[in-house]
Amino acid sequence: MESMGCITPSSLSTKDLPWRILWSKEKCTLCGSCTAVCPVRAIELGVHRKRIVNIEIGLEEKPHNVFGVYHGIRQRTEPPHACVGCGMCNLVCPNSAIVPVRNEEVDKLRFHINQGGVPRRRGGRRNVPGSILDQIKFVRISMLTDPALDAGRHEFELRTLLGRILPPEEILKVSRENGWIPPVREIYPLIIGSMSFGALSPNMWEGLQMGVAYLNEELGMPVRMCTGEGGCPPRLLKSRFLKYVILQIASGYFGWDEIIHSLPNMVEDPCAVEIKYGQGAKPGDGGLLMWYKVNKLIAAIRGVPTGVSLPSPPTHQTKYSIEESVAKMIQSMYMAWGFRVPVYPKISGTSTALAVLNNLTHNPYAGGLSIDGEDGGTGAAYNISMDHMGHPIASNIRDAYLTLVKLGKQNEIPLFAAGGVGKNGNLAANAAALIMLGASGVQVGKYLMQAAAGCLGSENDRCNICNIGICPKGITSQDPRLDRRLDPEKVAERLVDVFLSFDTELKKIVAPLGRSTSLPIGMSDAIGIADHHAADRLSIRYVV
Repeated sequence: MESMGCITPSSLSTKDLPWRILWSKEKCTLCGSCTAVCPVRAIELGVHRKRIVNIEIGLEEKPHNVFGVYHGIRQRTEPPHACVGCGMCNLVCPNSAIVPVRNEEVDKLRFHINQGGVPRRRGGRRNVPGSILDQIKFVRISMLTDPALDAGRHEFELRTLLGRILPPEEILKVSRENGWIPPVREIYPLIIGSMSFGALSPNMWEGLQMGVAYLNEELGMPVRMCTGEGGCPPRLLKSRFLKYVILQIASGYFGWDEIIHSLPNMVEDPCAVEIKYGQGAKPGDGGLLMWYKVNKLIAAIRGVPTGVSLPSPPTHQTKYSIEESVAKMIQSMYMAWGFRVPVYPKISGTSTALAVLNNLTHNPYAGGLSIDGEDGGTGAAYNISMDHMGHPIASNIRDAYLTLVKLGKQNEIPLFAAGGVGKNGNLAANAAALIMLGASGVQVGKYLMQAAAGCLGSENDRCNICNIGICPKGITSQDPRLDRRLDPEKVAERLVDVFLSFDTELKKIVAPLGRSTSLPIGMSDAIGIADHHAADRLSIRYVV
């Protein structure tokens, strides 16, 4: 705070900040809970001086001032401590005496962020409303032509395949030449996308893993979770739950020493290996795990010093062409697990995705292709990348599928779509639309942080401090004081609820199509859109 009576060009008032704290003196009991939980230390206990005009009855004395002193909450206005509007103070206050409100004016904080200290940076993706996926309608309903199904009374098998599915004659040829055939996994079409152990807190990661284990072993839903860059906890590598995990090897190779050293002690093979070349929120660029989040555990798993920022290079330093990449996938990853584990690449959604796909079609060992669209990402991407780079996932996945159709390989190479799926809450509808555009499954990350863990961020720039390790809910924090706020068992319960709800809604969508034993992959005659430009671009029906 500026000293009393001293105003400089860099001085800010609470009206200049995005969020202002409203505090009630009458309700407050000065318990200090709000100041203890504030992630950016935007509020503090302070001593206030209050002037009261004392007017005596009569004319013998002049009116005079009486100054009183009281204790209360004071909002700080320095840019590094600007309130982020997370509302944690309101959540813990026993008397509802405090609440953040958004200022109605355009804030001037952006002109002062370099006035000393560490400027606040947005940690979440800005999702522009009006997604093409949300505009797609399901227009082919089986009434008297084909038998429609009742989603509540028929048995459904919502499953998809991960791995290269070769025709019988190709399988025989490959088997004779190499002595093995590409492995295939039957999984659930909704995959928990790659969120690294360094990005998420240990409790969040444990909650997700507990939920995945329950879905598989108690409910029979073969849900899989991808680890993201940075490896995974050592005890997971040696447990039977590894079979529910897709291990990601990313451009920084972080955490892979631990994985390679654990190979002899693995009691189960992982579900698959994903090689990440790019991400939709930062195509052609690498992610950044800031030093705030690199504690001793993360540093040990990743094999780096404590407290250093970890930028992932934009691509593998040893793989500069897709041909070389596919060759090294076979030579290294397939051989590491005795040719038992599917291996596939993950790329950013770009206009060059088709070139990657064309090269994959020439090799019988590529286990699929994951494409990450422009709307994905949380805290590891730079603003310039998130706001101005990338390719929409709907058109990218459609182009890829139609390319496979032209080559006659649409049933051989599974495509997985990611990037903004369910960003407006319509998870099942978005997933069904992408599946009918040609995807074999979808990957979601941010949606689960919001739904399963109660993320406080919003598109009004509320909270969104995922990247600096002070998440008030403990979702993306590596600080034990914040991490322990998150109950992993509650996360697991909410994750199970999300998947059960998704399963019900997806069945309600595919049942009228008469599909119960297979996903409607590429069934584009079942969808339409009221935008004729989008209809032409996606080669689907124009309906209005």
